[in-house]
Amino acid sequence: MVKKILLANPRGFCAGAERAINVVEKALEIYGKPVYIRHQIVHNEYVVKSLENKGAITVEKLREVPKGGVVVFSAHGVAPSVKTEAKKMGLKTIDATCPLVAKVHLEAQRFANEGYAIILIGHKGHQEVIGTMAYAEMELVGNVEDVAKLKKVDKIAYITQTTLSVDDAKEITDALKKKFPHIVSPAKEDICYATQNRQNIVKELAKEADVILVVGSETSSNSKRLVETAKKRGVKSYLVPDKSAIKKERLSGVIVITSGASVPEIFVKELVDYLDAPVENKGFVKEDIHFTLPKELS
Repeated sequence: MVKKILLANPRGFCAGAERAINVVEKALEIYGKPVYIRHQIVHNEYVVKSLENKGAITVEKLREVPKGGVVVFSAHGVAPSVKTEAKKMGLKTIDATCPLVAKVHLEAQRFANEGYAIILIGHKGHQEVIGTMAYAEMELVGNVEDVAKLKKVDKIAYITQTTLSVDDAKEITDALKKKFPHIVSPAKEDICYATQNRQNIVKELAKEADVILVVGSETSSNSKRLVETAKKRGVKSYLVPDKSAIKKERLSGVIVITSGASVPEIFVKELVDYLDAPVENKGFVKEDIHFTLPKELS
């Protein structure tokens, strides 16, 4: 029997996801249907489907967009070559890349221009990593073992995927600094504020929880990192897309509920209603960050 529900705050939409969704909705309002999105605008199937119902079309290749079409680049960012290709094809482009991801792209270019060998800490195959690695020559490391394989170089710097586990990233940066005492770090931490805040509250609530439920998509890096954060603290944790993924009779004690940075709050509300237990909001940080829309839409 579920004794109590602790709702983690902050949870759900981050400023980058909110902005990206607003970009598509505004583009539909200005240019009409259809508006094409290269890759899922954010990694949440419900959000993607909701925008498609309004007239958006998600594609993976620009050749799927007709000449003269309007295409939005997803929050995860794209390679410069994609932007060049879109221009050659005569497409109207709107860049919904999260400003915090764009910051990492600029860091990569700056380090490359200054002659540094660049290390990217991140997960192979993630859309953000694919885009970032196209901005400069760099080597990807995903764990401490990868660091051990790196060759010694005199001038080296690192950058980081924005949605990593804070703890894992620290382990890797510590290993990098041990191997390369002279390594240069970004001027400001690359892991985004929303990722850090959501992981920090999970760490705190893990002290009180019997089970932690993370509402999010299997394709969402930041959601999966929340599950890992809970498990590392010895708490059972599950990634669930919505209430249909669990059976409440199998849950007992104190249940913590949080959600990934691209998850609509409606799914949290439905899960809370389904579990039908006393609810307590728990949080330590108030987020008031908002990003402006691209100039094409303002």
